Amino acid sequence: MFLALSLGYALNHPAAYEYCDFHTFVAPQDHAQAAAPPMSQWPKNKSVDPDPQEKHLTNLKQLTFGGQNAEAYWRKDGKQIVYQTLQSDYPDEQIFTMDVDGGNKKLISTGKGRCTCSYFTPDNKYVYFSSTHERNPGPQAPVDHSKGYVWKVNPDFIMYRRNLANNKLERIFATKGYVAETTIDPNGKYLTFTSDKDGDLEIYRANLKGGDMKRLTFHPGYDGGPFVSWDGKHIVYRRDVLNTPSELEDYKALLKDHMVRPTKLEIWMMDADGKNNRQITHLGGASFAPFMHPDGKRIIFCSNYEDPKGREFDLYMINVDGTHLERITYSKDFDGFPMFTKDGKKLVFASNRYGSQPHETNIFVADWKN
Repeated sequence: MFLALSLGYALNHPAAYEYCDFHTFVAPQDHAQAAAPPMSQWPKNKSVDPDPQEKHLTNLKQLTFGGQNAEAYWRKDGKQIVYQTLQSDYPDEQIFTMDVDGGNKKLISTGKGRCTCSYFTPDNKYVYFSSTHERNPGPQAPVDHSKGYVWKVNPDFIMYRRNLANNKLERIFATKGYVAETTIDPNGKYLTFTSDKDGDLEIYRANLKGGDMKRLTFHPGYDGGPFVSWDGKHIVYRRDVLNTPSELEDYKALLKDHMVRPTKLEIWMMDADGKNNRQITHLGGASFAPFMHPDGKRIIFCSNYEDPKGREFDLYMINVDGTHLERITYSKDFDGFPMFTKDGKKLVFASNRYGSQPHETNIFVADWKN
């Protein structure tokens, strides 16, 4: 899970942008947020209008106002949001929390290194995230695009959790390779994450201290971005599509250099123990960031499949049996990283809409109309 810029823009401007571990879009530091107002000058929130075609969204509010802000996820009680932001005060993206109205923004990570994939525990005691601050306290090095458009799979990430009561930072899991994309069962029984610790990018689950680890996917290629349903019984995720031996060899060669090529992704679903693994979408584009509606019958996700140039990403919903695909958002460029509250009444997502600068990404909350 990572910060958000338009992946479509990145695909057409590969020297300028990269999408880190399939959750966050990141602007390199030579494109720093010089024109963005500092966070201290942001309003708490601003009411904005949804597109007239966005019939499911009402009472839309913008909660961030500069830099790059995305991967915003609800606390179980719906009273706070944890998110990722790239601001000029820090070497790379950091983790913050804020109230549901945009107030009380607070740094959770160390302010050093590159951070990603934050999530509250259901008891509200901890925020989990991955960070490079121990192995590299500076910014992530720019990705070498001599091999085309690729994403960095950063091996410097370590999984941590911040105790919100005493501010203690605890290391949960480290490996020689990539570990990130952590989300947590709403019942507090397990966490899920993505790692290449066994030589391929796969999804794992463990208890909240990192023990009792179990691998859930075994498909060659990138399996990642797992999100747990509100009842804790299912996991939805993204899987890249490797149709030929040459595509598989390309994937393996890139992974050795801690990179992946991200142009073909589909949404998949499995039980919480890894059984009943099945493909949900067959769209042929880059689809990612799935989250199950609390009714357990639908999945909301982000995709660019309707744009032949791959530039515009929007939110879609689909039934868990793969039927009744419905477009949810219609703004230009990017809408992504959606998550429903447990009662299904509110949706948080990231978007380029209403940015003060081109390709600026901010966090929005809306009331949901079925």
